[in-house]
Amino acid sequence: MKVMFCGDVVGRAGRDVVLKEVPRLRRELGLDFVVVNGENAAAGFGITAKICAEMHEVGVDCITTGNHAWDQREIIPYIAQDKRLLRPVNFPPGTPGWGANLFQTPRGHKIVVVNVMCRLFMDALDDPFRAVEAELAKYPLGHTAQFILIDVHGEATSEKQSIGHYCDGRASAVLGSHSHVPTADGWVLPGGTAYQTDVGMCGDYDSVIGMKKEIAIQRFIRKMPGERLAPAEGEGTLCAAIVETDDRTGLAKSIRPIRLGGRLAPTT
Repeated sequence: MKVMFCGDVVGRAGRDVVLKEVPRLRRELGLDFVVVNGENAAAGFGITAKICAEMHEVGVDCITTGNHAWDQREIIPYIAQDKRLLRPVNFPPGTPGWGANLFQTPRGHKIVVVNVMCRLFMDALDDPFRAVEAELAKYPLGHTAQFILIDVHGEATSEKQSIGHYCDGRASAVLGSHSHVPTADGWVLPGGTAYQTDVGMCGDYDSVIGMKKEIAIQRFIRKMPGERLAPAEGEGTLCAAIVETDDRTGLAKSIRPIRLGGRLAPTT
């Protein structure tokens, strides 16, 4: 299987590049499944039902979120109806929506997507390791599922790497989101799990993590409340990772970065 995971979509610039490039990439690269982290898609804060529909229409199969999942209040009733939109699996019991789901590709392959959120420098949540363990126990790789992708949404690189090694050999890919900066450590771990600490964002990189740089800089200089952060509006870069696996075992054969458009040097 060949699966693409796009990092955090930030504002209109991120949405535009995803809506433009996903159909072409699906076609030209023969992608079986596309996952996008959409938690900053609505003006930088949360996601709406309309944005979900737009992404699904162009070929996004699953949307993950994170600490901004509920910033747009309208998504709370919607998420209970759309199993293609996930929130972190280690949110407290009773939280609306799903933290993981089993999907089937057009070719009949089963893929599990798990959305988990870290705890270091983040919200106080249930143990992400225990939450991931429970999902891996439900879906043995190579049996119940031919591909398992885990979106690890977190600040600390140490915590993300620890989750990657913890899942090595039991998941097809453990890919990080949240920091909005792509890391250069994409590789296949010894047990066969593709790993990258952070895939990066889909948005305007002439910014501070996707937000207008002038406003963000002033917040650091003045340390006072000021103008509300707003997404940068220049040309967006699509940052993603493509993982290819062995259909029999579900383990990764390769992982490669994708960077298209905008400011960053493009991948070939």
